[in-house]
Amino acid sequence: MRARLPALVLATALLGACAGLPPARSPQQPAPGLPASFPSAPAASTAAQPAEAIGWQAFFQDEPLRRLIDTALRNNRDLRLATLAIEQARAQMQLREADLLPTVGLGLSGSRTPNGAGGFNNLYLGGLQMTAYELDLFGRLRGLSAAAAAQFQATEAQRLAARISLVAAVAQGYLNLQADEALLALTRQTLVSREDTLRLTETRHRLGAASLLEVRAAQSLLEGARVGLAQQQRQRALDENALSLLLGTPLAATGVGIAPLAGLTAFPELTPGLPSEVLARRPDLRAAELQMAAADAGIEAARANFFPRITLTASAGSATRSLTSLFSAGSFAAGVAGQLFQPLFDAGRNQAALQSANLSRDQALLQYERAVQQAFREVADALATRSTLLDQVAAQQAQVRAEAGRAALVEARHRHGAASYLELLDAQRSLFAAQQSLVLVQGQAGQSLVTLYKTLGGGWQ
Repeated sequence: MRARLPALVLATALLGACAGLPPARSPQQPAPGLPASFPSAPAASTAAQPAEAIGWQAFFQDEPLRRLIDTALRNNRDLRLATLAIEQARAQMQLREADLLPTVGLGLSGSRTPNGAGGFNNLYLGGLQMTAYELDLFGRLRGLSAAAAAQFQATEAQRLAARISLVAAVAQGYLNLQADEALLALTRQTLVSREDTLRLTETRHRLGAASLLEVRAAQSLLEGARVGLAQQQRQRALDENALSLLLGTPLAATGVGIAPLAGLTAFPELTPGLPSEVLARRPDLRAAELQMAAADAGIEAARANFFPRITLTASAGSATRSLTSLFSAGSFAAGVAGQLFQPLFDAGRNQAALQSANLSRDQALLQYERAVQQAFREVADALATRSTLLDQVAAQQAQVRAEAGRAALVEARHRHGAASYLELLDAQRSLFAAQQSLVLVQGQAGQSLVTLYKTLGGGWQ
C-alpha cells in the first residue's frame, strides 16, 4: 500500500485537474471567402512572371533608383527597428527553449534548526545544485516555447513585409521626383516663352499694333507660369525631404541625380495569379497566420495550468555540520527532492488566463481574415488602376498632340490676321495644361506598377 501511495496521490490530483478543466477548443480554420480570381486581371501571358520571382534589382532597371534602394535598405531606421524586433523575438524564443532544460549551478547553503535539547543542529551544503526544474508532463513549457517560436517567425515575416514596403516607397518617391523635374523643366520652358511673348506684345502695343487687353492677357499668362513654378519648386522640395527620410540620409549625400521623367519606364511584365497564390507569397499574411499559431500554442500552455506542476530539486557536493570542514574528505553527499503542486483554489486565475488565451486566438483569426481581405482589395485596386492608367496615358498623349497641332494652326492664323491674340493665348494655355497632365499621368502609371509589384509580394528577395 505504501508503494502505491504516490501513484494514488498523482491520480487524485489529475482527476481534480480534469474536473475543472474546460473542454479543448478545436483549431479554427480561417475562411476569408475570397473570389476565385481578381477582377480586372489581364489575360495570362507567357512572358509574365510572378512578382515574388523577380527581385527588386531585376524589376527596377534604372541604375540611380537601384542605388537609392540599396541605400535605404542599409540606412532606413524603420527597417533597423524591424531587425532589432527580430533579435528580441529570437531572444524570447531562446528563453522559452531554455525553460525546457534544467539549470545547474554552483551553490552554497546553510541551515540551523533546534535539536530539542536546547541546542541547534547545523548543516552546510556546497556543490552542484539544480533548483525547481519543472517536468513538462502536460505541455505547459512546450506550449510557451511553441508560441515564442511562432512569434519569432511572425516577426521575421513582418520584417520582410517592411522591406517590400520600403522598396516600393523609395521607387515611388523617386518617380515623384522625376515627375517634379519634368514639370519644372516644362514650366521653365513655358516661362521663357511667355516672357518673350510679353515683350513682343508690349512692343506691338507701343507701335499701336496690339491692344492693352492683349498686354494684360500676356502678363496674366506669365504670372500664372511663375505661380506654377513656385508651387512645383515647393512640391519638389517636399518630395525630396520625404525620400531622404526613407533613405536615412540626405538625397544630396547619395550623389544620385534625378533626371526628368521621360515617359514610362520599362518594367518586367507581371502576372497576378490566383488569390490563393497571393496569400502564399505575401509576408504580411504569413505573419498574420503565424500570429494565429502563436495564439493556439498559448491556449495549450494556458490549459496546462490546470494540471499538476511537478518540480525537481537536486544537489551533489559536500555536506558537513561545520563550515570549516566543508569540502573535506568523506563529506560527499547527493540528493534529489520532488514536489507536486495541484492548484485547487486560485480565485479564477487559471480560468481567466485560459479565457484570455482563447480571446487572443479569436482576435488573431479576425486580424488574419481582415488582412486577407485587405490584401485582395489592394491587388484588385492595383490591377484596376494599372489597366485604366495605361488607357489614360494613351488618351493624354493623343490630347497633347491635338493641342500642339491646334496651337500651331492658331499661331499660323494669328500671323496672317485670321485669329485673335486671345485665341492664340487660349491655345497655348491649353497646350501647357495638357503637357502637365501628361507628365502627371505618366508618373502615376509608373507608380501603379510599383504598387502592383508590392501588393503581389515582390521585392523581398
